[in-house]
Amino acid sequence: MNVLVTGGSGFIGCHLIKNLLNEGHAVTVIDNFSTGRKENLSDSLNKIKLIEADISIRGEWCKAFKNIDWVVHLAALADIVPSIEKPSDYFEANVTGTLNVLDASRKYGIKKLIYTASSSCYGIPDNYPTTEDQKIDTRYPYALTKYLGEQLVLHYEKVYKIESVSLRLFNVYGTKSRTSGTYGAVFGVFLAQKLSGNPFTVVGDGKQTRDFTYVTDVVEAIKKALLAKISGEIINIGSDNTYTVNELVKLLKGEVVYIPKRPGEPDCTWADITKAKELLGWRPKVSLSDGVKLLLDDINYWKDAPVWDERSISVATKRWFEYLS
Repeated sequence: MNVLVTGGSGFIGCHLIKNLLNEGHAVTVIDNFSTGRKENLSDSLNKIKLIEADISIRGEWCKAFKNIDWVVHLAALADIVPSIEKPSDYFEANVTGTLNVLDASRKYGIKKLIYTASSSCYGIPDNYPTTEDQKIDTRYPYALTKYLGEQLVLHYEKVYKIESVSLRLFNVYGTKSRTSGTYGAVFGVFLAQKLSGNPFTVVGDGKQTRDFTYVTDVVEAIKKALLAKISGEIINIGSDNTYTVNELVKLLKGEVVYIPKRPGEPDCTWADITKAKELLGWRPKVSLSDGVKLLLDDINYWKDAPVWDERSISVATKRWFEYLS
């Protein structure tokens, strides 16, 4: 197939592209490198068509959708703190950008679109494991804008018959995850701390649990969704388990310091993946212990990542406590 991937230089994108190329697909990537790294595509650059463009601004990049079969829409701004500080940037990237991708897909008659939504739309769920019909409770602009993007995808599927599936991803981790940006994803923080010999900064008592899902499992879910004879579906993608942060730091091995619990965060994330099993024939394969081993084998990837400590985290998350308390 001819596959177009937005945000292909990002964490999930670079793994997906490598997989698609190995299976013989032709791949076009659109990325503005605001969060992704061109180096992530170093093994693929001579095999793909790369377009540097901002999808929130309509332009010549839209013509790249001509003759495309599948679209995987990964491009987005992530992280809680910057979304609180600059909500309009997140709206432009995650909502307007999605609208522009959908319009280009509609114009050129693509065959299928996969949208990567966020489990943050559930906020603090009432039930665990959490099913797709759980109430929506967006707690910060990132969560809201990813949910609005999903609603656009489903609306275009209904009105314009663009075959689409939205995958709500839970706590994705793995090699090549982001190393920069305002204080964010736990694995990037912990791996940089381990490399520098600093203690792991564990939020609260560390007993909160997360549905840590390895990136290659997510890539397999995307591929299954592309091939499945379904459309208009929302499907959770998770590890089929939930793990405490204390379990994670035990696997990583190192000193720990505990920092204040943050408002607006659930004590647990845990996807009910019954629909993924039934509709996609998919189930995760990588356990947390195996995933952590893979990360530690590639730990030097995080050698230039910012190293956070109690004080710098307190400064970086000041707005978090200010607005979400």
